[in-house]
Amino acid sequence: MPSNTTIVSAPGKVLLAGGYLVLDPAFSGLVVATDARFYTLVQPANHSNETISSSKITVRSPQFENATWSYLVDIKDKDVQLTPSTQDESKNTFVELALAYSLAMLGHLIPVESIAKTLDTGLEIVIAGNNDFYSQRKELESRGLPLNTGSLRQIPLFASTHTTLSKVHKTGLGSSAALITSLVSAIFIHFKAADLTKQDQAITAFLHNAAQFVHCLAQGKVGSGFDVSSAVWGSHTYKRFSPELLQEIMHNEARNQIPTLLKVLDPKQTAWDNKVASFQLAPQLHLMLADIDAGSHTPTLVSNVLKWRKNKPEEANELWRQLGKANDTVVELLKKLDQTSKNSLVEYDLAIRKASALPAAEWDSLLNQTIKEKDATTELLIKIYNEFQTVRRYLREMSKLSEVPVEPEEQTRLLDACLTIPGVLMAGVPGAGGFDAIFCIVLSDESRKGVENVWSNFKEMSVGPLLCTESIEGGLVVELYQDAEPSSDRNNFTVVKRLVGL
Repeated sequence: MPSNTTIVSAPGKVLLAGGYLVLDPAFSGLVVATDARFYTLVQPANHSNETISSSKITVRSPQFENATWSYLVDIKDKDVQLTPSTQDESKNTFVELALAYSLAMLGHLIPVESIAKTLDTGLEIVIAGNNDFYSQRKELESRGLPLNTGSLRQIPLFASTHTTLSKVHKTGLGSSAALITSLVSAIFIHFKAADLTKQDQAITAFLHNAAQFVHCLAQGKVGSGFDVSSAVWGSHTYKRFSPELLQEIMHNEARNQIPTLLKVLDPKQTAWDNKVASFQLAPQLHLMLADIDAGSHTPTLVSNVLKWRKNKPEEANELWRQLGKANDTVVELLKKLDQTSKNSLVEYDLAIRKASALPAAEWDSLLNQTIKEKDATTELLIKIYNEFQTVRRYLREMSKLSEVPVEPEEQTRLLDACLTIPGVLMAGVPGAGGFDAIFCIVLSDESRKGVENVWSNFKEMSVGPLLCTESIEGGLVVELYQDAEPSSDRNNFTVVKRLVGL
């Protein structure tokens, strides 16, 4: 393995509750990090046989066609400037902005001699996402395989998408946020300007703020930020930061105002008001995700819903209030379920086993079987199921009033079919909804198989399962740092070896 190699990963995300509302600081969202992760590898370039500038950075994304980007770095005092090559076949704004601003900030954070030394032979950067970030339908077709999880497991890690980045079909896991978070963090870590092993919250918060800024700048607007937040901190309930925090630096000239930028991004100098409260699904609750090959344009959905809220504020605000209250109730019930598992694990396991044998609509009958003592787990499962059905009802009401397909009728029929399977606790449309994706939370492996069967036999839309589930690793992970061996307590050796070989 090459020396001085740094690999940092960040997870994808699913917004289970809080779609649209998470744009408003008055409301919170529940975002779950997935074990599908985006990786950035940074290592010294091997230019021994080339007569090129020693300060060249090459970025490759091997999963795509025409996806190599080259940059030259010039250092003058504290000013570190990145210039893209005019020879590249394509342009990647997200990568360019992440590199340009990270390097520019480094010039004001660490000695420029250290930067020059790290760049001495140039850098090679490889970025790659788990297969679940992109539709694998073409790959399965080329292999003559059916669209199911068994087939997906036969595809090698970081498989080619057989297309360009601009044409790829994404699955909605937040690839751009995970990419930027892993790339920005990898640069700061590789140049020894950040050390996550110190578990210093200020360092993590700075990396979060920097990734938020770059992501907003690349997208041309200040979004809610829940996707970057999840990429940094994993699963949590989230309340957004005030958009005004970034407004004064949301322009390309900000690279000439690095001291001002650093003041805004440094949590010790500027108080960010985002709120993050850690969350995890209770034991034996398994997240399932599917990509729907119909597709919605999320910015259009969001724009139209916000237009409705502006035009009919009383109608919209009342519905948002009710939806926000139902979302919060679901989150609190899920937290109580997790706590119940810790307090009485044996009783919890028994209740989960019984519930996994019946459809959720029939769980009431289980309470009648419990004579000796109160069955707290089953009661919570019933409440979660019913309350999330209330959330879905409000989303369908939003669809009707705004004339935006948040939970389209086809999706409603698919989700209802999933809920007829024994052991399915929740089924819904994540994030902004539409035709992009669905999620289910199931209680057993048999439940999972039942849901997959519903998906494969559904005729109205093509439903493609994803392999990922909730991340147990949380947010940012340093997979490899410089000359250290891959951590022995994680099963990441295969990933590291594959990345290095790309």
